[in-house]
Amino acid sequence: MQTPPTAETAATETANTGSLPWPSPFQAWFSVAVIGLTVMTLFGNAAMIGLLMQSIKLDLQLTDTQVSLVVGFAASAFTAFASLPVSRLVDTTSRRLIIGVGMLLVGCGSFVTGLVTTFGGLFLARMAAGLGGAGHGPACYSLLADNFPPAKLPKAIAFMNFGFTTGSALATLLGAALIAALSSAPVVEVPLLGVMKPWQFVFILLAVPDLVLGVLALTAMKEPARRGVIQGAAAVVPPLREVIGFLWERRAAFGPMFLGLAINCVAMGAVAWAAPFYQRTYGWSPVQYGFYSGLTMLLVAPFALAFGGWLAERWAKAGRDDANMRVVLLAALLHAPFAMVYALMPSPQLALACSSASAVLTLIGAGPQNAALQVILPNAMRGQVTALYLFLFTMIGFGISPTVIALITDYVFQDEMKLRYSIALLQFMLAPAAVYVFWRGLKGYAAAVADTRSWTR
Repeated sequence: MQTPPTAETAATETANTGSLPWPSPFQAWFSVAVIGLTVMTLFGNAAMIGLLMQSIKLDLQLTDTQVSLVVGFAASAFTAFASLPVSRLVDTTSRRLIIGVGMLLVGCGSFVTGLVTTFGGLFLARMAAGLGGAGHGPACYSLLADNFPPAKLPKAIAFMNFGFTTGSALATLLGAALIAALSSAPVVEVPLLGVMKPWQFVFILLAVPDLVLGVLALTAMKEPARRGVIQGAAAVVPPLREVIGFLWERRAAFGPMFLGLAINCVAMGAVAWAAPFYQRTYGWSPVQYGFYSGLTMLLVAPFALAFGGWLAERWAKAGRDDANMRVVLLAALLHAPFAMVYALMPSPQLALACSSASAVLTLIGAGPQNAALQVILPNAMRGQVTALYLFLFTMIGFGISPTVIALITDYVFQDEMKLRYSIALLQFMLAPAAVYVFWRGLKGYAAAVADTRSWTR
């Protein structure tokens, strides 16, 4: 498959490889550190909010479906849809600027969330917070792809994803401790802001690291030169029609990547309902769940991320063009049995062991899965295609999937105490499907990687 990316750029392509010097290791890894911290706070916020779901539901007298819309769909939907137009800026504008300003907006949105007390106000505040996340993912992945050679990119993204696992784990641990500390007081007195519920106070605290990291990204992180550029078109953002055409021509590679991600994202709804699941099924409080789950992920998850990045790099050096997606397939295959059974376990300890194994094994493929997309894209399309990819991740994984589980619980089982069966039903349908889709995509992805070498520099 040696066709050019598009007909419009056929005359200007080049196979000039290695013409640009790579950034210094310090600059490259400093970017990983800053971006990892931003990922830590963003996903840490999501984990913390998950612990507060039951409190928000009871305080505002909401159903499972309503609270899932507030804490999941509102921010995620706004982030997902706004990221599509913002992503065009990623391919031409400073990605450092997009990341920094976005984090400042997220922080302001979290602060406002802590000031509202109604369902409608909370919904609008979460939508506003979601605006800051628009463009964050595409900008981060595009920037890292210009800091590291393709063979080293999976490892860099895996280390960046330490922010995801560490942020989620620390937020769960700290959230549990904070909830325990505030549990004796129905309200909290905050200077200048007055009296508020404990969950409102938590949102105020969540705003602080987002604002600090926004300033750090704007002042200390550098913008690298763009790579994977089609000569003569580096400064031109292709129209969406051309991007869709590129993806369609390579549908054997991109189709399974997008479909597999969508399937896994629907299954992610279980994460948002984890604390209520343990509370309703086994009687564990959010504090108990937060402590044990957070500690487990904090200690084990980094090893899974590092192993996935190492394995993808090893297979790539061995000449496997499908190295990244092969690791993704391995992760999906290993985690599936644990995902399907954990909600049916007879004790909270066994449920936590199985759910933790599922989560950790999934993380083996996190770095390679994101790197797989970047290495087969022209630079001028990275922002838009990554936005489409992350649109699925954000919209489905954090927006729609919690509501899918809530709808099954409210309208199929019609009993909030049967939440475990909603989770199990979803996992039994989706985990094997993801394995099959990733397996079918190996050949097409390998061909796309080989083809990329003919037109990038």
